[in-house]
Amino acid sequence: MAEDVIRAVGLTKVFRDFWNRPKARAVNEIDFTVREGEVVGLLGPNGSGKSTTVKMILGLLYPTAGQLTVLGKAPRAVETKKAIGYLPEESYLYKYLTAEETLDFFGSLFNLSRAERKNRIDQLLDMVGLAHARHRRVGEFSKGMARRIGLAQAMINDPSLLIFDEPTSGLDPLGCREVKDLIVELKKRGKTVLITSHLLSDVEDICDRVVILYGGKVRAQGSLNELLTVSDSTRIVTPALDKDATEKVLAVLRENLNGEEFVMDHPRRTLEEFFLDVIAKAKNDSVETSGALGGGIAEYLSAEKDKESAVLESLIAQEEAVKKPTAGESAAKLAGELKAAEEKRLAELTGESEKAPVSKDEEKVKADAEALKAADAKLDDILKNR
Repeated sequence: MAEDVIRAVGLTKVFRDFWNRPKARAVNEIDFTVREGEVVGLLGPNGSGKSTTVKMILGLLYPTAGQLTVLGKAPRAVETKKAIGYLPEESYLYKYLTAEETLDFFGSLFNLSRAERKNRIDQLLDMVGLAHARHRRVGEFSKGMARRIGLAQAMINDPSLLIFDEPTSGLDPLGCREVKDLIVELKKRGKTVLITSHLLSDVEDICDRVVILYGGKVRAQGSLNELLTVSDSTRIVTPALDKDATEKVLAVLRENLNGEEFVMDHPRRTLEEFFLDVIAKAKNDSVETSGALGGGIAEYLSAEKDKESAVLESLIAQEEAVKKPTAGESAAKLAGELKAAEEKRLAELTGESEKAPVSKDEEKVKADAEALKAADAKLDDILKNR
């Protein structure tokens, strides 16, 4: 069973005035969990307690009562914060830094090496469609472009828990679709995502479960199938029917429904589906645009990349284990090569080799032979003492 990444029991936050008198009970004894690998939507109207709950999860506010653990530790623990990626509702960026410098700054906060920061920055800028604007100051960006950089900075540390506050705010429909696809890909990789959003259609597309707050209390929670399925009605979708078949179906329905009202119509695509289809056709026709360009998932965030790397590293380790000689084998090989060279040289000096010179001074030959024997003895001592 998946572990609880976020666990809240009786979580309460009361704001007080200057004289320490209770002013507002923003969160009132709520219980909920977010399990590993889930995408959970935290929903509610303005003032329902969503932002306060998120701030407590991030360790920015301390609960008045109840228990809250994040990744098995206290929200304020440094280890917890290192494993969280956060996208606030408003992207607060240093406007005089470029897109590349912004991501480099956030990467350095997590002590990433220069080489690793560069690798991730390149992938993230491609992913959010801003590789062409990497040297532009973020203060010149539109809200949608700033939002894309905000998404990139939230993932620079490859976090295990991502908290997105209105992630599609300010994005066009194409950008919204890309963000939703990104979240689905992050889920496949085993990451946990908590989302707050007022765009319920976005939540419905990607969330496994939702928690609905109102007045600081949990009013409903559960999977979307549990909450949205209307069990007392039935929908039947068939291929297009001709007139005779349609009449027969209607006759059967009238006979079995005993005069109850029913509706028969054609299914419709959502406006988002139609819009994305139009854009896809324009891209296929090579229509140019100066806006943000779509990109795939960053390589270091991809689940498939993890699997490929694991297999590749395993094969390399096995090959190195086969090829790499031990220290003893290396020493023995060296000794053999030196011994062969010594014997060859000795043969040349004593006239036993075919290539040895015919005329040699006998005393010089004997001296060279003695020197080689002394070198051989010294080599044996070195190898024995290794």
